[in-house]
Amino acid sequence: MRPPLEEFSLKETKPHLGGGKITGDKLTSTYDLVEQMQYLYVRVVKAKDLPPKDVTGSCDPYVEVKMGNYKGTTRHFEKKTNPEWNQVFAFSKDRIQSSVLEVTVKDKDFVKDDFMGRVLFDLNEIPKRVPPDSPLAPQWYRLEDRKGDKVRGELMLAVWMGTQADEAFPEAWHSDAATVTGIEGLANIRSKVYLSPKLWYLRVNVIEAQDLQPTDKGRFPEVYVKAQLGNQALRTRVSASRTINPMWNEDLMFVAAEPFEEHLILTVEDRVAPNKDEVLGKCMIPLQYVDKRLDHKPVNTRWYNLEKHIVVEGEKKKDTKFASRIHMRICLEGGYHVLDESTHYSSDLRPTAKQLWKSSIGVLELGILNAQGLMPMKTKDGRGTTDAYCVAKYGQKWVRTRTIIDSPTPKWNEQYTWEVFDPCTVITIGVFDNCHLHGGDKAGGARDSRIGKVRIRLSTLETDRVYTHSYPLLVLYPNGVKKMGEIHLAVRFTCSSLLNMMHMYSQPLLPKMHYLHPLTVSQLDSLRHQATQIVSMRLSRAEPPLRKEVVEYMLDVGSHMWSMRRILSGIIAVGKWFDQICNWKNPITTVLIHILFIILVLYPELILPTVFLYLFLIGVWYYRWRPRHPPHMDTRLSHADSAHPDELDEEFDTFPTSRPSDIVRMRYDRLRSIAGRIQTVVGDLATQGERLQSLLSWRDPRATALFVIFCLIAAIVLYVTPFQVVALLTGFYVLRHPRFRHKLPSVPLNFFRRLPARTDCML
Repeated sequence: MRPPLEEFSLKETKPHLGGGKITGDKLTSTYDLVEQMQYLYVRVVKAKDLPPKDVTGSCDPYVEVKMGNYKGTTRHFEKKTNPEWNQVFAFSKDRIQSSVLEVTVKDKDFVKDDFMGRVLFDLNEIPKRVPPDSPLAPQWYRLEDRKGDKVRGELMLAVWMGTQADEAFPEAWHSDAATVTGIEGLANIRSKVYLSPKLWYLRVNVIEAQDLQPTDKGRFPEVYVKAQLGNQALRTRVSASRTINPMWNEDLMFVAAEPFEEHLILTVEDRVAPNKDEVLGKCMIPLQYVDKRLDHKPVNTRWYNLEKHIVVEGEKKKDTKFASRIHMRICLEGGYHVLDESTHYSSDLRPTAKQLWKSSIGVLELGILNAQGLMPMKTKDGRGTTDAYCVAKYGQKWVRTRTIIDSPTPKWNEQYTWEVFDPCTVITIGVFDNCHLHGGDKAGGARDSRIGKVRIRLSTLETDRVYTHSYPLLVLYPNGVKKMGEIHLAVRFTCSSLLNMMHMYSQPLLPKMHYLHPLTVSQLDSLRHQATQIVSMRLSRAEPPLRKEVVEYMLDVGSHMWSMRRILSGIIAVGKWFDQICNWKNPITTVLIHILFIILVLYPELILPTVFLYLFLIGVWYYRWRPRHPPHMDTRLSHADSAHPDELDEEFDTFPTSRPSDIVRMRYDRLRSIAGRIQTVVGDLATQGERLQSLLSWRDPRATALFVIFCLIAAIVLYVTPFQVVALLTGFYVLRHPRFRHKLPSVPLNFFRRLPARTDCML
């Protein structure tokens, strides 16, 4: 059963953004695209003059910050009476259940931690701070015992009420994450901004080699070059010139990332047998010394010496008696954009070299507000739970919100900004379930689960308008499309130069090198795969890591797997409209078409102006019904919501297949049936082409004679009849009233269908 369309639709919302401070069309706060969230901040800086608590005359101090049922602790120091922590604790005001903040210094002990002193704060007397005010200066507070008497030791603290716009917010310990333990677990839930590595295309033009020394000098060598960069390996074809001086002149393309940690390794090999290759020489080239090319002008070629290792008494030694050489042109291509996303929804189209970048045309601001109705993604203590965080990607900048623990309705209220260089780009926002709260990867290779994804194309947004909508999070599963919840976003695209933005629409989508020296489709596909692998590997090494499964989902690594889009629907719609005109379904419209047709035939110079005026009027007319919402994932476009379960099962099958033989046989038979229908359609098209050819081929002498005589008569008539008269008569015949039409096919159609084709000559 298909879900109701409302469940998958976009909903406009009216949140209380920026605390409601609105001036004109813009909001005044720096966090003006999110709802303000109040926090109590406690910065524990350091302590001094703490009393000794053990026989060594020292102590192992730590600080416990307690607010009602929530409690956070600093790390502890061993044998230190003047410790420095500089840790921040944030308590959400919505969850505060006490009017007193208690900051206690304790001594770590094996049996029971000793109380050393505390400082109490009344919530009503805590000051408020709103950025861009300067941070609150910490102060020294004398410790008290439980009776309120002063004791030895002082603690430096800063306590204030603030919002999520505070500088301390990203690195703070949060009360809603009190169940997360360990430094690594806390690092995995914090918000973070990442940058993709700078990617270059590396072009290796292998020209020729000289003075190779194969072991068997009595045979013609079959030589090829193998090049390797990190995990990427390519090789040339076997040289056609089977000599010790082979030639190739072949390009090999790789993806390289800054900083260039890996060397380019080239080996020249001789295929001495079907599964046996002999290494004739090897060279290693550091990428730091490779030329960088910004345009199509060729760089200089270079000869590289090949080292050959020989085995002497079981050990590899370098053979330096005679050096073979290889001639190559190697350069890092700065004029291309390294594609790590599909061009259909790319977020960045700039070339690699910064010297070729144009100035920015505006700013994109994104407020990630909250999510509603998230599905439980894992089981904890016998109940379903979700620890959700968001990732947004635009250009080279990735952002990750903090993880909200155990909540189907998480509130993030985090705002981020990107520079925009091209309006025809897409921002991607994904929601994930964090499976690394306790000890990182020690949880048996756990993977963060995908909850859903949203894409927003910037060119569909009006400038300087704040869009606040709730987007459905839709995921395709083997049992069909499933709504995993909704994410609430606020988006604003601000244009700094309208002229520059309009000028962008006349520019090529990709940098000019993609058109001057285009890469093949197979090259682009392979290079995109390598680029996504490099980006996911680099980001997974960050702290906290942006994991491989998250990066691949955001970059749509498997986007080529499934698409059932309807095509030709526009052409079919135009055909139906013309059929209605011809059949006088709406007589007024048909009469108007007749009048317009007569005017255009009598005054042909008005045809082009009329077409453009018509398009202008349609555009103005449709302006009243222009879309007021950004586009979102549409299940009807791909027919994903109505796909047969077996089609979905086939989509999620591995390659090669892992399904039983009877299911594979059934799918093969279905594929044969579809292929047979396609073959029939193609055969029918070929038949019509053969009939056209037979008009003048005299295959059917009577039909060809009739057609030749008709052509002679038509030529004479058209010579003596003005073209406008012929056009008018033809138009009136096509648009004639249904009472002048016959159910039987027309004479020309009958004649055409009787022409011979070559179908009777086929086996």
